[in-house]
Amino acid sequence: MALVPRFSGRRWLWQGPGTRPVRAGFGTLLLLLLLGSGPGLRPAGADQTDEYLKREHSLSKPYQGVGTSSSSLWTLMGNAMVMTQYIRLTPDMQSKQGALWNRVPCYLRDWELQVHFKIHGQGKKNLNGDGFAIWYTKDRMQPGPVFGSKDNFVGLGVFVDTYPNEEKQQERVFPYVSAMVSNGSLSYDHERDGRPTELGGCTAMVRNLNHDTFLVIRYVKRRLTIMLDIDGKHEWRDCIDVPGVRLPRGYFFGTSSVTGDLSDNHDIISLKLFELTVERTPEEEKLHRDVFLPSVDNMKLPEVTLPMEPLSGLALFLIVFFSLVAAVFALVIGIIVYNKWQDQSRKRFY
Repeated sequence: MALVPRFSGRRWLWQGPGTRPVRAGFGTLLLLLLLGSGPGLRPAGADQTDEYLKREHSLSKPYQGVGTSSSSLWTLMGNAMVMTQYIRLTPDMQSKQGALWNRVPCYLRDWELQVHFKIHGQGKKNLNGDGFAIWYTKDRMQPGPVFGSKDNFVGLGVFVDTYPNEEKQQERVFPYVSAMVSNGSLSYDHERDGRPTELGGCTAMVRNLNHDTFLVIRYVKRRLTIMLDIDGKHEWRDCIDVPGVRLPRGYFFGTSSVTGDLSDNHDIISLKLFELTVERTPEEEKLHRDVFLPSVDNMKLPEVTLPMEPLSGLALFLIVFFSLVAAVFALVIGIIVYNKWQDQSRKRFY
């Protein structure tokens, strides 16, 4: 019998098809999730799929929306390849870099992104790398050093890091999932595995597993929650829960990966975005107004110094022209004042 997810309290349970939504202990059920990309995984009630699943921001087999044409919803970059059962961001080879980006900006207020992924390779423990990132950022298709994407990004980054770069740390077990919010002023610290700027994280043993692995990112009422289903038990476990996260609308979803001297296969099986319908009080409506730069309450981010745009030829001409006019005007006024002063001086001697 096919299984579908049902939310109860802080845990996702599984039930057979045809069942109706039930009430959670803390209020009305927000959403029935669609997990995986196989035909056996469906939400309870087919009429709810179109209401919540946002197909323009989702991707699953047979990956027909991936390409370079203007009608494509997703774009590949670098060494990323479309296969029949997955999209491979990077192969298990050294010095590879790949990414997958949604072409459509997301204007949803509350949303949930489910990522079905697989990391596997020939390398033994701590001899593999480097992991992959999931993005909700202002810029897309910008290659760089942070898991294959640009540093000093603007938005949200969720990192599945499979290799420890900081040799002295002992308390953190890898692979490790962490999250970071940046307004463009923060740099991801590779040498310390992103610790100085992370919002939180958890250990996630996700390599070379024989069962499906999932990660879910939920953003509701300024609260960022990340959960994992990686044990093959069809149960979510908490990883990160941070209130007061302010993300602008109109950013892009994407995922990227990079390998260096160590490598792994980093595969994306599906990305599915759901719109969450949430009731707000009038007070919450005032508090949850749109923002223009990412931020986190009680966490001070350095201010961004925006570079000055170069002046166009016309603007430069107008500035020079009006500067000359002002200089001539000031000179004329100076001459008039000087002549009047001289006239008054002559009258004193007569």
